[in-house]
Amino acid sequence: MRDVAPSAARRGERLSRAFPAGVVSLVVSFAAVGSTIPLFNVYRAEEGFTNADISITVVAYSVATLGTLLVLGRVSGHLGRRPTSIASLGLLLLGCVLLLDVHHVGVLIAGRLLMGFGAGLASSSLTSYIVDAAPARPAWLASVASSQTVMLGLAVGAIGSGALVQFGPWPRELIYLVVIGLLLLSAVFIFVSPETVTPEPGVWRSLRPRIRVPAEVKHLVPVAAAVLLATWATGAFYQAFVPALVADQLHTRSPLALGLVFAAYMGPSALGAPISGRFAPAVAQRAGMLGFLAGMIGIIAAIATGALVLFFAATVVAGASQGIAISAATRGLLAGSGVADRAPIFTVVYLLSYSGATIPALVAGQLSATFSLPQIAIGYGALALVATVFTVVAARDPRR
Repeated sequence: MRDVAPSAARRGERLSRAFPAGVVSLVVSFAAVGSTIPLFNVYRAEEGFTNADISITVVAYSVATLGTLLVLGRVSGHLGRRPTSIASLGLLLLGCVLLLDVHHVGVLIAGRLLMGFGAGLASSSLTSYIVDAAPARPAWLASVASSQTVMLGLAVGAIGSGALVQFGPWPRELIYLVVIGLLLLSAVFIFVSPETVTPEPGVWRSLRPRIRVPAEVKHLVPVAAAVLLATWATGAFYQAFVPALVADQLHTRSPLALGLVFAAYMGPSALGAPISGRFAPAVAQRAGMLGFLAGMIGIIAAIATGALVLFFAATVVAGASQGIAISAATRGLLAGSGVADRAPIFTVVYLLSYSGATIPALVAGQLSATFSLPQIAIGYGALALVATVFTVVAARDPRR
């Protein structure tokens, strides 16, 4: 019995290293994804890419992520969190290498496909690694760190890329070289950190797509779907169409301004997330979606009037509010989950999220030749309205 306490203490000390390793690696992973956004206008201006071309790259990334989640979403429970996480970092690194030389839209699509494969694998393995190793207190830390680190990484990548594109040398290559270095460091960080699960047999069976959530939280899935579909659809809108909106409607071609606009949506999501932990999941989802809808109304008004300051302010409101709603939805689904449940739950979370990013972006990309960008923005606002009404009416707390 005397050996039990020291053994538990040693395990706690080792897991305390795993948590920051997972968080840093997930931030870097999605910083790699966000690094491409400020370059979209450069590709439009210098290579003649159209809004439909850029929209297809967003769809390609989201489809690759979805496919990876469906097939590989549970593999980290069989091979281990660490090797699967390192593999995800390697795929993202290959995507960055390919994007070092973009002169044809096919190269951009291929690079984003590789990033999608890496992000999909990271979404299941690194998020599960974070939840496995998260401290027990505060109770909301696991859901916030796992759900909002993605948004933080996208914001960091967009701002860093915008600054380097505008002020650094080699504007089309330097950001990818920096990200490649960070991905290598993250892989080392994960390699020297402890494993959080015992690998189990059955890896080939795990490749069969299967969507599963514990029976205790199945009643929460419809509202979580509404929250994730609407908020991630808007995130895809910011990737696919905001570069052109910033240049054409808000009259600035600064890559840093574009990076800041994108970060203004993604970054405050991480700030809004801890707020949701102070309330029951249903209350936080309702409040978050109402704030998100208010932000979307402001965004549409700013696009119609060409008001850049209002656009920034409304974007921050929408971003912080989505952080409250997404964290609450994730916290509800994770309520009472065990280690074996976490990877499947995150697979469901990201399947819903990337479905929201993919389907509206695909439709909007096809309509971009017929409708103006302000009209497309109104369509996304209508989606936010429907999701908010449904959330207000149907949000529930986990069953105890």
